[in-house]
Amino acid sequence: MSLTATSRYTGVAIALHWLLALMLIASFSVGLYMAELPFSPQRLKLYNWHKWAGVTILTLSFVRLFWRLTHRPPADLPMPAWQARAAHVTHGLLYALFFAVPLVGWAYSSAAGFPIVWFGVLPLPDFVPVDKALAEAIKPWHEYLAWAMASLVLLHIGGALKHQFINRDGLLRRMKPGAA
Repeated sequence: MSLTATSRYTGVAIALHWLLALMLIASFSVGLYMAELPFSPQRLKLYNWHKWAGVTILTLSFVRLFWRLTHRPPADLPMPAWQARAAHVTHGLLYALFFAVPLVGWAYSSAAGFPIVWFGVLPLPDFVPVDKALAEAIKPWHEYLAWAMASLVLLHIGGALKHQFINRDGLLRRMKPGAA
């Protein structure tokens, strides 16, 4: 199947997709690892890295959403209506979680009294006031939402692989970096 320029995502959309994918996987992995570490300089360093990644993911998510709203994606490939709906719902939920997970993490960090200094240079304002009870209430939600996003990412990957290896409809080429 030969893909035309209009049947592929734009280069910017492709770059944002893969950059965010890598950052989400790295941030989720670091989050899992650091949560199990005892209190140490290494754990503090990883928490800071995780927060920097979260703010960067949030920023890139705004860029990605703006790009998506101002640049029409390629038309859907022919598929059963339920699959098209499932894909659209999954994408919508992923976009919502691109914002919710870092914002809830920022709220937790603020409520716990741990400010975020992006890359150790730019202090960010507290998202909510310092409140230990609020921090304890928010803390599990960051994890729940991160797991929900990880589950949707796996569903998204599974759908893409189904299209690649079962349907053989060229869907993956639409998001492949480089030439068509």
